[in-house]
Amino acid sequence: MRKSDIRYPRATTDLRPSEGHIATKNSSNVKYGGHRRERDVAYMSRPVQRMAEPKAVVSKMRPARTWKRADKWSRASTVNSVERLPSEILMKILSYLDAAALFSMSHINKLFYQLANNDALWNKIYTAGLIKRKKREPICADEPLLKTAATEVQDRAAGYWRRRHFTSVAAYEMNKWKSNLRPISLHTGMPSQTERVLSNLHVSWELTVSDQSGRQCTLEPSRSQFCETCVTLWWSGGGGLPNYGQISTLQLHGVRRIALNCPGLKKPGWRCLMAKLDMEALAESAQVIGQDRLVELRLLQPGIIVGVWRDSSSVAFVMVTLHFHRLLERSSQGSSVCPYVEPIFRSPFDDIDPEYGLHGYQLHVALYNSACTIMSRSFPQIFCRRTQISDGLIQLPAISSTIISQHTRLSSRINLPWSCEALQGTVKNCCIMSLTLLDEFKTPFWCVGSPVSMEREKTPVSYDYDGKHFLIHYCDSDGQLKMKLVWMKEQKQLFVISLVAYVSVCKVNRHFNRNY
Repeated sequence: MRKSDIRYPRATTDLRPSEGHIATKNSSNVKYGGHRRERDVAYMSRPVQRMAEPKAVVSKMRPARTWKRADKWSRASTVNSVERLPSEILMKILSYLDAAALFSMSHINKLFYQLANNDALWNKIYTAGLIKRKKREPICADEPLLKTAATEVQDRAAGYWRRRHFTSVAAYEMNKWKSNLRPISLHTGMPSQTERVLSNLHVSWELTVSDQSGRQCTLEPSRSQFCETCVTLWWSGGGGLPNYGQISTLQLHGVRRIALNCPGLKKPGWRCLMAKLDMEALAESAQVIGQDRLVELRLLQPGIIVGVWRDSSSVAFVMVTLHFHRLLERSSQGSSVCPYVEPIFRSPFDDIDPEYGLHGYQLHVALYNSACTIMSRSFPQIFCRRTQISDGLIQLPAISSTIISQHTRLSSRINLPWSCEALQGTVKNCCIMSLTLLDEFKTPFWCVGSPVSMEREKTPVSYDYDGKHFLIHYCDSDGQLKMKLVWMKEQKQLFVISLVAYVSVCKVNRHFNRNY
């Protein structure tokens, strides 16, 4: 076959392979062999088909899921790669972190816990903090430690400098905010900025409940309420508390934590024991002060009541009332097993005044509940005469039943609203009382914060009123308080017609160094 006998197909479409073969055929440098020539001829003799339009390719990737997997593996690979670094390099990296970041790093895993608690790192942070505070204060309490901090890193026990740093920060913040407690309210005799100081020092409270099997649960208060001289805390049961009969001990702790920027982590702090109750010993002496159709209020000791469901023995809530007197010290300056011990204050001895320690008192009494303040009144310059001392008690009358102008009207009825999870109710004739007695030097002498109950009196106290008469009687080892009330039908209000505080003679003799 000659080259001239070969017939090439006529190009009807713009097909690049056909044009390529035509160009190859016209090239004078291409020589065809036997089989290859026949194959090319057969290929060029095929019927020409028009190519279809290209279809869009749909991606089957899942970007969100793939990204999550990649992010997960990238974090794991990052942590693993960091852990493979030599400890010297890791320590160098951690040396640039502050206390908050270093504390957060210690919660990653065991390796970073060991590295982040290195004494050399915390010694550096502690020293830097001392230098910073020394610039602010000319006299630094930790100045001797500042001189020896760099040379005693290895001589201290493990974790010493970490604890020392947090302790110094806590002491600095305490001295900074404690000065705000100096302004004293003339009405109550208590510091007027107590709530603000407690909030800025991050002071809170925890309730630890132990059952007879030895199990413990620690709860934070579900809500709190501050008034002029007291704070009331509530802990709801919600299935977290054992039955009332199975509780062996109740412990109230004050908790103070260091302010660190560590979201999601429990800040370092201290727990101080404030009260410990042996429930087995208090089971018989617990007093029922009120009830409604759902709960029964049992007073364990002044300031602490337990609400028990009436249809069962389970605990509905626990309520604790704390007076402001030395509340900051009681909540932060004790230990986890030993409460704060109040320093003994003795008034100067006076042998000239024959009734020294019997006059110049100031009494503030407040009644309130979770909804409103029922009564808040101060009584200055109350006194007692020697002839009024009887039964080991010094009588300090504030409102006399015979002087009608002293009688005080209450703003609302006496009741105590409560709430627990989805249930709520109101216990009638119960409320919270706050009592503050100051001596003639305006020093707190007797301070009380506790729930109280109002009971009906059978015989009328004053014949000037024809309504029902009631009595609120509070009693503890330091004294008593008796408040007599009458219900006026026309005004539909309660009036206080008598208020007398009774102080133990032993307490007065011990405080004023007398012998009444």
